[in-house]
Amino acid sequence: MLSTRTLARATARTVTRPQQSRFTFQSRRFASGTSKASESTFVKEREAVKKHAAESSELWRKISLYVVPPALIVTAINAYNLWNEHWEHWEHEPALEDRVEYSYQNVRSKNYFWGDGDKTLFWNPKVNYHKQDE
Repeated sequence: MLSTRTLARATARTVTRPQQSRFTFQSRRFASGTSKASESTFVKEREAVKKHAAESSELWRKISLYVVPPALIVTAINAYNLWNEHWEHWEHEPALEDRVEYSYQNVRSKNYFWGDGDKTLFWNPKVNYHKQDE
């Protein structure tokens, strides 16, 4: 168990440390002979930082409003055109039943426990075809 004396010391340390560090910081600042010039330099630097932050936030606001939406529209149009081109190409392929099925396609070591056991979880009947062993 902690004695009352030990607890009082620990509490006193945690309370006095921030005060002591603040005091030593202030005493160093005043001991080094700070003047109005260094204070105005600090104020100027602080205002320069605020100005830079305002300019940066304005730049990113403009980018968000004037660059991103047109880029998204152009990208969406390109994706739509590629999608249509893909399906136009798919129509020229032979029918699913006439395609060659290679030995590495549709390998089944055992049936799936859903449906008829032959179709995978992401089976698409427009694209996937599995010839049953005759």
